Amino acid sequence: MPDQPDGIGPKVFDLVVLGGGPGGYAAALYAASAGLECALVEEQRVGGTCLHRGCIPAKELLETATVVRTVRHAGEFGVNASDPTIDLAITQTRKQAVIDRLTKGLESLLDGRSVTVVNSRGRLADGDAHAVVAADGTVVTGRNVVLAMGSLPRSLTLPGFEYDGERILSSDHVLELDHVPARVAVIGGGAIGCEFASFLRDVGSEVTILEALPQLLTGVDPQVAQTVARAFAKRGIKALAGIRVIAADRTDDGVTVRYEAKAGEVELAVDMVIVSVGRRPRSEGVGLIENGIAIDERGFVAVDGRMRTSVPGVYAVGDLVNTPQLAHVAFGEAIVAVQDVLGEEPAPIEYDKVPWGIYCHPEVAFCGLTEAAATAQGLAVETSVHRFLGNGRAIIIGETDGLVKIVAERGSGRIVGVHLCGPWVTELLTEGFLAVNWEATAADLARLVHAHPTLSELFGESAIALTGRSLHG
Repeated sequence: MPDQPDGIGPKVFDLVVLGGGPGGYAAALYAASAGLECALVEEQRVGGTCLHRGCIPAKELLETATVVRTVRHAGEFGVNASDPTIDLAITQTRKQAVIDRLTKGLESLLDGRSVTVVNSRGRLADGDAHAVVAADGTVVTGRNVVLAMGSLPRSLTLPGFEYDGERILSSDHVLELDHVPARVAVIGGGAIGCEFASFLRDVGSEVTILEALPQLLTGVDPQVAQTVARAFAKRGIKALAGIRVIAADRTDDGVTVRYEAKAGEVELAVDMVIVSVGRRPRSEGVGLIENGIAIDERGFVAVDGRMRTSVPGVYAVGDLVNTPQLAHVAFGEAIVAVQDVLGEEPAPIEYDKVPWGIYCHPEVAFCGLTEAAATAQGLAVETSVHRFLGNGRAIIIGETDGLVKIVAERGSGRIVGVHLCGPWVTELLTEGFLAVNWEATAADLARLVHAHPTLSELFGESAIALTGRSLHG
């Protein structure tokens, strides 16, 4: 057996985590804070997709877009500024500095809680799901194991859409752009696709979104999705829904995307294609099937409400399981798994009540049921919709696209869904998130006094309207 790092070898840890993304490092940190001895195996630096190839770098680029918009419209506030230009090299340097700072902080946290980190690709040992084998042969054994290997970008299995990082890009490739393409096609109008489209339009690209389903942002409340679509159109983003993409043909100077619309087949000439059709779990080649860990037909690891797999003492969290692919959901799942290890009988996560944030412009945030979903569940509901168009703070900052929509159970007034679109709504959602999860009623919220002038007072006015009375709306 090769030399083993300190603390590894014959030693058996209370918990071994395979994968250092949000679900993995959260499991290790939470378990260590509860007094468990933990080891974490990660092939790259800790942080996973969220920190290195997802949430953080994408939002940093979107913040660059916000600065560009601010400078571009500075004249409206009497501030004279030249037309902004973008230097993506500087943007990328700043993005990496943000990532490095957060990564170092995370590494310090793990070290401070005495988590043993093994920097290597790992897989489960054949015939022993409680032993993780690193690439150099190092074996890390745990009484319990948390699987948190994350996900990878899905590819589009159509002719010509093979990733090359130059003309056909995955979400990973986009985050490393070193120039602003003149013309871009974004395949997929979900959260990631809309964020990329929003960023690229702000920095100067001509953008077309091609979405197969009937609306942008499938799963988002239709009124919110329509608000985003209208705002995109005003900004010059062409968003086509109900489109069947056929193929991509590389040309001397770009790519021609062929798709089918109502009028027949259409050709779209662009410089670059971004494929944004979701992510798939990293469940292959890591010893899951060999150890009898159940996986569904799409590659997701099957778990129960406490994140337990089909093998006792082995848990799975994050993008590896078929739950919302959100870093904060992975955090919550990690806590549930560790609490089960500790024998604390945790309550399962209520996935229809977790918060969502989409950072395009205008932003989108929501939690709970849409009006349609609530009705489908047999609830009689009523809604209150107030738009930022008349909100004083929104007018002051010049961001009036968007709305607040509250869905409440008729009669009881219990709030079952909150759906927001507009300025900083990803930060405004917390009040709605608490209302949904604590089963507050519209009357409960209507009694609360909101500060004026604020963006958040629109939420208060929407709640008041559900009591049968109103102020400005």
